[in-house]
Amino acid sequence: MLNLNGPKFKLCDGLTRRSVLQIGSLAMGGMALPQLLQAEQATGVSNNKKGVIMVFLPGGPPHQDMWDIKTDAPAEIRGEFSAIDTNVPGIQIGEMFPRIAQMADKCAFIRSMVGATGSHHAFQCLTGNSDRQQPPGGWPSIGSVLSKVYGSRDPAVPAFVGLSPKTGHAPWGDPGQPGFLGVAHAPFQPHGEGMSDMTLNGISADRLGDRKAVLSSLDTFRRKADASGMMEGMDAFSQQAFGILTSSKLADALDVEREPSEVRDRYGRGTSKLVADGGPKLLDNFLVARRLIESGVRCVTLCFSRWDWHSGNFKRGREDMPMLDQALSALIEDLEQRGMLDDISVCVWGEFGRTPKINSNGGRDHWPRVSTALLAGGGMRTGQVIGSTNRLGEYAQDRPVHFQEVFATLYKQLGINIDELTLNDLQGRPRYLIDHNLHRPIRELV
Repeated sequence: MLNLNGPKFKLCDGLTRRSVLQIGSLAMGGMALPQLLQAEQATGVSNNKKGVIMVFLPGGPPHQDMWDIKTDAPAEIRGEFSAIDTNVPGIQIGEMFPRIAQMADKCAFIRSMVGATGSHHAFQCLTGNSDRQQPPGGWPSIGSVLSKVYGSRDPAVPAFVGLSPKTGHAPWGDPGQPGFLGVAHAPFQPHGEGMSDMTLNGISADRLGDRKAVLSSLDTFRRKADASGMMEGMDAFSQQAFGILTSSKLADALDVEREPSEVRDRYGRGTSKLVADGGPKLLDNFLVARRLIESGVRCVTLCFSRWDWHSGNFKRGREDMPMLDQALSALIEDLEQRGMLDDISVCVWGEFGRTPKINSNGGRDHWPRVSTALLAGGGMRTGQVIGSTNRLGEYAQDRPVHFQEVFATLYKQLGINIDELTLNDLQGRPRYLIDHNLHRPIRELV
């Protein structure tokens, strides 16, 4: 193992790590290249500063208790939460989100999300596509697409970072897969299983460069013999590894203790403990996401808590919703104050909504028929509500919005032309990112 020394700091999971973070074994002299460093290839690095932060709420958050309060519905549907006014006249949201309410002009609330497959996973929220009948290799996540299309903004940081930890229900902790784009465009995962600390042992950048040259020559024959594309990915891993190992930029971005205490207090701290089979309530991850984007990462994904509330819906809502309100509002405010909000899109959603009728255990069950989403930043026209559900919150009554329409919007704001760009699957067949003939960018936002 290659160890790179640096100052100690505490990562967002509360464990003391050495700087340069958890990267895993980097074997030298012809041994395996870093399998855990899944980074970008040399695919057209761009000065484009656009990026996206994807916040996944695993389990299916209750749409009628967050952005679509049903004040006129009967008690068994309306529930315990009231609506509050926002800073945009005519828009109301749930009372558990007073901070978001005061920056509603910077948000767009979609109340009519449709097209959910009903599966308990992050896949659709990370790709925009169904996990059924996928092309050879599978659909790539948005972070992998940005890695492929734009590459890294800085050789010291990967293009795509997944902050979601391993969860009991594994599909909830999915940070996003590269699909047919290959392992070179998989997310870098600071929380990844099998990662280990690295410290510098007096190895200079020049020596690392020499080792890299030797390694390249030793692997020439194997690369030529390998038709699977894996070696191409390994080359990218090596390139990114050397960039990261000779710079503290990524390690610094992960070190939230570098932030002033008042900034950390604004976001809140939360806890790294997993919630049942879901994610942690780690508010530091929202701050880490901003720091990573600021350092040059193009896409950061994270999951927050567990929203599969078949019982105790309102008790859990009173616990989790104020935490989400605090961290999300801090993120949006922070991006704006740093002049980044117009370039960085923020998307917050879950895989589906919850049943209109409250069950006998005080919970709401799965409801793929309709859900909600919050969008902010990215140069979108915010300060509005898009779509509506009927009086009982059962179905999209006005302006249904499909998952692919959200992705079409994000891609457009990221500077990607969904009508022209195609990426080849593992059989060499060109694939559009979404069904662009059927689903277009949300006209109200772009």
